[in-house]
Amino acid sequence: MADTTHHYRVQMTWTGSNGVGTTSYRSYGREYELTVNGKATMRGSADPQYRGDPTLWNPEELFLASLSACHQLWYLHLCANAGVVVQAYEDRAESSMVVHDDGSGEFVSVLLRPAVTIARGSSRERAIAMHDEAGKMCFLARSVNFPVAHEPAVAFEPSAS
Repeated sequence: MADTTHHYRVQMTWTGSNGVGTTSYRSYGREYELTVNGKATMRGSADPQYRGDPTLWNPEELFLASLSACHQLWYLHLCANAGVVVQAYEDRAESSMVVHDDGSGEFVSVLLRPAVTIARGSSRERAIAMHDEAGKMCFLARSVNFPVAHEPAVAFEPSAS
């Protein structure tokens, strides 16, 4: 199979000008809107530590959310192919970012904690192993320069009475 290339486009529009632009560090808002044709607009801002609106998504949260969602989508696909019936999936992902004295920084770790419920008759061992496979397949995890780890929890759905 030949490699294929996919292209993605997102329009980001800064909405925090406040009429004076970046005349000073405190003069402007950090709010922005992300749009993709045919989809709802997503509003975001900087992390509150950088004068952002705490009620809006910040880029760091979006980055972590993207890694979590990519892992989940691959996991569900791989489980479906492997005969593991997933009934529920929830992840409480965390990340660590180091900020240096000059203001630059980078993410140094991501920990995914997917809690999965599988149908009775599915293999718990296979359900756990599919997380390693999902980690190898996730486009985003393969694109970062640090390991994206996961600590899955898998539970069986309750027995029917």
